[in-house]
Amino acid sequence: MQRLATSDYIVFLTYFLIVSFYGYWIYTRKKRSEVDSKDFFLAEGSLTWWAIGASLIASNISAEQFIGMSGSGFAMGLAIASYEWMAAATLVIVAVFFLPIYLKNKIYTMPQFLAQRYNPMVATIMAVFWLLVYVFVNLTSILYLGALAVDTISGLGFTTCLIGLAIFAIFITLGGMKVIGYTDVIQVVVLTLGGLATTYLALELVSDKILDGGGVWEALGFVRENASDHFSMILQQGEMMIPDGQGGTTDAYQNLPGLAVIVGAMWIANLNYWGCNQYITQRALGADLPTARTGLLFAAFLKVLMPVIVVLPGIAAFVLYKNGFFQTEMMEPVLLADGSIKEVLKSDKAYPVLLNLLPVGLKGLSFAALTAAIVASLAGKANSISTIFVLDLYKKYFNTKATETNMVNVGKIVIVVAMIIAIIMAPQLRRFDQAFQFIQDFTGLISPGVVAIFLLGMFWKRTSGLAALVAALATLPLGIAFNEWMPSIPFLDRMGYVFLILGAIMVAISLIKPRKEGESEVEVDPQMFRTSKGFAIGALVLLGVLAALYIAFW
Repeated sequence: MQRLATSDYIVFLTYFLIVSFYGYWIYTRKKRSEVDSKDFFLAEGSLTWWAIGASLIASNISAEQFIGMSGSGFAMGLAIASYEWMAAATLVIVAVFFLPIYLKNKIYTMPQFLAQRYNPMVATIMAVFWLLVYVFVNLTSILYLGALAVDTISGLGFTTCLIGLAIFAIFITLGGMKVIGYTDVIQVVVLTLGGLATTYLALELVSDKILDGGGVWEALGFVRENASDHFSMILQQGEMMIPDGQGGTTDAYQNLPGLAVIVGAMWIANLNYWGCNQYITQRALGADLPTARTGLLFAAFLKVLMPVIVVLPGIAAFVLYKNGFFQTEMMEPVLLADGSIKEVLKSDKAYPVLLNLLPVGLKGLSFAALTAAIVASLAGKANSISTIFVLDLYKKYFNTKATETNMVNVGKIVIVVAMIIAIIMAPQLRRFDQAFQFIQDFTGLISPGVVAIFLLGMFWKRTSGLAALVAALATLPLGIAFNEWMPSIPFLDRMGYVFLILGAIMVAISLIKPRKEGESEVEVDPQMFRTSKGFAIGALVLLGVLAALYIAFW
């Protein structure tokens, strides 16, 4: 396998130095003698709309998107882009309905919302649960997949890449949310340019190897024609069989069950991720409402672009494979259940294979893009872990008189400790066949309960603290039970059923045992959902583009 050349390392080193020095400049430019915890955790009032939008995308896009979604593009095509395009629509909903409630009630963390709306017990249970998931699932898996991807491209060794990525992320995170937010702008520029370079190369390869020249646009038309089944957004049962990673096939419908991606449980997954997730919402919680809304709208437009970067290369790789190329590179030895070893097609190898074909210089840029995506995600997740621990646990239960400086120092210690735990735990993920699926499966178990608790808490005043407590405790057992009882039903559908059951339970409990008069609540005024004319026009344009895409690729 081709490794990085000296010029590639120079390109990467240039990126590293630019990010590091820019981050340090942001950190020292307005450094205060007394460190403010809100400034450290939230960058209160200092992030612009474009910094918020860029930071959202940088935190969202990581190795699992570049490698996992390209692999899904190879296997099932453009249908996987629903995760990106439905996320764009979700960001508009969060901007209009969720953000005003958070900002009006001065909500800085998701457990704080639960404490203010329900009671401290619900908040504490969810805070502990979120911390465990963020550290042992999200942070660990991002670091594992990132180290695996960087090692595949650079050949530096898995452990070296693991520690290097962690240290780079710690360096960025210790600067606080302001440093994370503004360095994420550079990260997004780099990952976009590097991603587009990979897409361009993939289409150039199609042009050169199959069409004997003709250029990128002719290659794009050929890809569309030659892999027409890979340009269907709504999959029907039995329409497409894809590799299962074990030498067999499985129905793509199990991953993307038809209309459920538009009208079903994908909304639950997206609302949980973009609206009820400290890791994401934290970027906007320190800004004023117009700035935060514009930032989310900017992120939504960037999400529309993402499939070009993370899905199209996978489809191009599929066309090349279909026409006799990469027959060896796309194969991987797998230990089967009967004890035998068999060479099987691995869709997730599509992106690394393409990267290794990039010319000198461009390969360094794409390597930097991948690293940028990983480091940004690690920094964002570590900051969220630190924020929840300090504001929702340490300040409330361990040191109620903690000073601003004390909270910031504890926050920095938590960042380092969380990253050390991730370094120790990451190699353990090797035992899973698909680490990306491990993330999706685990977070999918808790998404229905979280969304039910937040939606009813925001928009139905009668929802009681007892109802929220029952839903919080029942979410994980109910999700596991459905996985055991209904394994043949698509995961998204099972998630929808759990959401409906939990919602019904919460409504029933709230009606049988109503919330007490004067029980804590959040302020919700219909007037706060009004938007500016500029935002409304931008949102309508975005939704129009999404509608056109789904109509074109139905």
